[in-house]
This record gives sequence, structure tokens and C-alpha cells, in this order.
Amino acid sequence: MQFDFTGKRVVVGGGSRGIGRSIALGFAEHGADISICARGAEALAATKAEIARLGHKTHAAQCDVADSAAVARYIAEAAAALGGIDVLVNNASALARGDDEASWESSLDIDLLAPVRASRAAQPFLEQSRGSIVNIASISGYRPSKRTPAYGTVKAALMYYTGVQAGLLGRKGIRVNCIAPGSIEFSGGTWERRKTEDPGLYQAVHKSILFGRLGRPEEVANVVLFLASPLGGWVTGQTIAVDGGQMLGG
Repeated sequence: MQFDFTGKRVVVGGGSRGIGRSIALGFAEHGADISICARGAEALAATKAEIARLGHKTHAAQCDVADSAAVARYIAEAAAALGGIDVLVNNASALARGDDEASWESSLDIDLLAPVRASRAAQPFLEQSRGSIVNIASISGYRPSKRTPAYGTVKAALMYYTGVQAGLLGRKGIRVNCIAPGSIEFSGGTWERRKTEDPGLYQAVHKSILFGRLGRPEEVANVVLFLASPLGGWVTGQTIAVDGGQMLGG
């Protein structure tokens, strides 16, 4: 598939590392202008520089997506910098694995309410462009897990909300879809750390994946690009698992 996002304006929340970084770079490599936000200044600056080297308009800002006012401010700044918004990718995650109050609060604020906030703020711009939204959930949202109670529950809610969004925004010309990645490994990421910190869990997950390896961020990004492109123009309200058969392998 040949993607062409020349002249398109793409906003990626949580776009400085891992999956978000690969999504932002994937769009930029195919012609898009990009805005990214994240909390960490160092990774944000590094990814912005990578995108800028591709020769496209680039905007980046620190943003705590748990802060409603900060999200609204960021989306407005991104739209002004890019001249509008064609694609919104909601990728930020608290990665909260516990069952304590703090894990539930951060999961709800960042993994669920941040996409709600960003989508509402971006909606006027997406209506003008007849654009699309892609939410990033997780296969943890498909079935109960004692290991990820807050994280999995909130990702399931994000999948549900994707269908709600698609129904609410379809008449306005906005498509909304969701990606549910499996276990994705990248430098500095959760699964790279678990390889040494919890090798038993790492090996168990590795063995459960039918393709015999953990996924790469760009493999998720490729599906995001498809959904946001004209090739995915008849797709809305869907969640697509990108997991190398991990759920099938048990």
C-alpha cells in the first residue's frame, strides 16, 4: 500500500516515544505535517527533531493530558501551528497496572478521559476537514486479567467509546476507529524492562505469541496509517487487534 498524506495535518497525543513516535514518524514519512505532545521534554524534543529532518511542518508541546484545560490549549495551539487538523491519534497512556486508587485515577484520566477531551477540542477542525480519529487501546481490553485490572478495564471502555464516537460523529463526516496492540517491544519500553526485571513473565508472553516474537511499534503505526487514509475510508467504529496472534495463542 502506498500512503500519501501530503498536506494533511496530524496530531498525535503521547507522540514522543514507542508507538506514538512511530505513528508520528510514519505520517511524516508519507508527507504529513505533525504535532506531537507528551510530558517528557527530552524525548519530545528528540522526536520533534526527527520529524523536522523529514522536511515537514512540525509542532511539539509539553502537555499533561490529565489536565482538561491543558488538552484544550494544546489542541488549539496544534491546529494554529498546522493550519487545521485532519487526523487525531489518541495514544497517551498512564500504563498503570495496579488495582490501587492511584492506578484507577490515572488510567481513567489519561487512557480514557484524555481521548474524550482531545476529541471534543479537535472536533470543529475535524468537521472542517472531514477527518478521522484513531484511538490506541490494548488487547488487555478484550478479556479480564488479574494482572492489569485498571489498565484493562479502561482500555475496554476506550474500545466501547470508539463505537460511541463513530456513531455521534459519522453524520459530521468524521470516522473513528481504534487499534488494540498486543505486547510491543521498543528501547526504553515496558517489555524491554521486563526482559530483565521479570524474565518469567517476558518468556511466557513471548511463547504465547503465534509469530514467535513481540511486536514492533511501526507495525502498529502501519495500521493507524491505513485507517486514517482513503484506503480505510469505509471503516468506522471498529477496533482492530494488532498482536501477531497473541490472543489466539492464549
